[in-house]
Amino acid sequence: MSSGRHSLEVGTVRFLTTTRGYDELAARPYADVLIIGGGINGLATFRDLALQGVDVALVERDDFVSGASAASSHMIHGGIRYLENGEFRLVHEAVTERNALLRTAPHYVRPLQTTIPIFSTFSGVLTAPLRFLRHGKGRARERGAALIKIGLVIYDSFSRGGGIFGGGTVPRHAFHGRRRSLALLPELNPDVKYTATYWDASLHDPERLALDVLRDARSVGGEGSGSRARAANYTAAIGAQGGHVLLRDAETGRETTFAASVVLNTSGPWTDGTNLALGDPTRYMGGTKGSHIVLDHPELLAATGGRELFFENEDGRIVLIYPLKGRVLVGTTDLEHDMGDPIVCTEAEVDYFIDLIAQVLPAIAVDRARIVYRFAGVRPLPGHGDLAPGFVSRDYRIESAPLVGGQATVLSLVGGKWTTFRASAEHLADRALELLAQPRRRSTKGVPIGGGRGFPTTERSRQQWIATHTGALDPARVATLLDRYGTVAASVIAAIARDAADAPLEHAPGYSSGELRYLASAESVVHLDDLLLRRTSLAFIGGATPEAAREIAAAVAPVLGWDAARVGAEVERGLAGVHAADPAWTGASAR
Repeated sequence: MSSGRHSLEVGTVRFLTTTRGYDELAARPYADVLIIGGGINGLATFRDLALQGVDVALVERDDFVSGASAASSHMIHGGIRYLENGEFRLVHEAVTERNALLRTAPHYVRPLQTTIPIFSTFSGVLTAPLRFLRHGKGRARERGAALIKIGLVIYDSFSRGGGIFGGGTVPRHAFHGRRRSLALLPELNPDVKYTATYWDASLHDPERLALDVLRDARSVGGEGSGSRARAANYTAAIGAQGGHVLLRDAETGRETTFAASVVLNTSGPWTDGTNLALGDPTRYMGGTKGSHIVLDHPELLAATGGRELFFENEDGRIVLIYPLKGRVLVGTTDLEHDMGDPIVCTEAEVDYFIDLIAQVLPAIAVDRARIVYRFAGVRPLPGHGDLAPGFVSRDYRIESAPLVGGQATVLSLVGGKWTTFRASAEHLADRALELLAQPRRRSTKGVPIGGGRGFPTTERSRQQWIATHTGALDPARVATLLDRYGTVAASVIAAIARDAADAPLEHAPGYSSGELRYLASAESVVHLDDLLLRRTSLAFIGGATPEAAREIAAAVAPVLGWDAARVGAEVERGLAGVHAADPAWTGASAR
């Protein structure tokens, strides 16, 4: 995903480094399309337009995929509960996109068995239709077996061939009574009356999948300031000037005006703020906050039986207990949020999660000491008045307005979710192409993403891939890198093999110094938290300790040009980023 590359030699090791994205934009401050916002929806639109041959640029004020897209529940799902809102179009699209991602991104998107514990038979049968007719208004009630059964039958019809829309191969749901349910999941609350099990998909590494999308776009567009697909992180759109967009480099404070015929606002929950900066105050958004905690708890992990437990609390919120990367992810809340307030996982939300675990798996003790990571984000939902947060539409729309003082058109994406990122990007790209009077050259349907291209999906092909790439590295290490990056691992393996100083990291098991140096040099890394939070899974699994942060900072310092003072500052910043959602974090442990 590098662009504008040059070599840096440190000692006897030569590294491939990347010119800052801002510098490439400043060197040629114009494009047909400028995208503001580097979350998954902005990056997917960037990729789509690059595939059409459009001269496109993207800016992100922080790191790529560091905002709302970094706070997902790590699922690619059809949205069974959206049926109750009457969002059949969205469910159809989401199921279609879910099935496609299982094929185009098999390195990160994998089938997920999901079980719903059910404690009543008829609860919600009367209130759910009323909420449907009132567009989500009304008191939330726990859904009982009858209502869930109806929903799953409809959901199956979206997912399988022979159904309403056809085209799927997902197994049908299964319903079990109390005895069978407890035999399958012995730690479940013995008051359970039924369980319903169906299949969706897990998203193992959201940030890395987004980086693959970015890599694909850049590989199509070429390299350097002459590229037709340029992207810059840590570059903010701060205003409109003379009919152009004013950009600021967050690292140096330098500014430049950038000209484009079409401006796409994909800043998620910050969409209104971006439009305000461009001189057009809008009130499109009304996002809600969702928080999660990650637990290192082997007993709880075993109790899940390798499947996600997905259920509804009495207050109507959807809750999940989800085994992932040897940890257990628990979420999520759905709370009104003012974008001027910090986005944190509060102690009250932690209490809520711990209480919910006790309701479903009462024999397993869980306390705060088991939490290794917290994260929170704001969903990019439309404004919704007095509608309950859980019933706000998860669909998306596109709003259009002229850029103040210029001839450009600003298209704002309102809504959007991980599962449907390709489809929403296609719609947004089509609107941009229409404004540019350019035809669509190709569809992104079925196009493999990043390391999903040629990814071995059988054990035999996997072993063949590992054997082919085994040489300087042993087979176990090659297998780890394949799991971590998909077939992009071939580039990582080659870089590690060239790095004579490569060595295992003491405080970040499974990673090596050469691997981290490659990521730092090739993946637009600017700060240490980019590595801890988004280029690796260290923060998620609780591995971003002060010791690991210091070791990694020292390892990548040569390729990023950090001196001792900068290393210390990056460690402090990196740990603050890892603990940003924890309101109690003071940084004392880092010192």
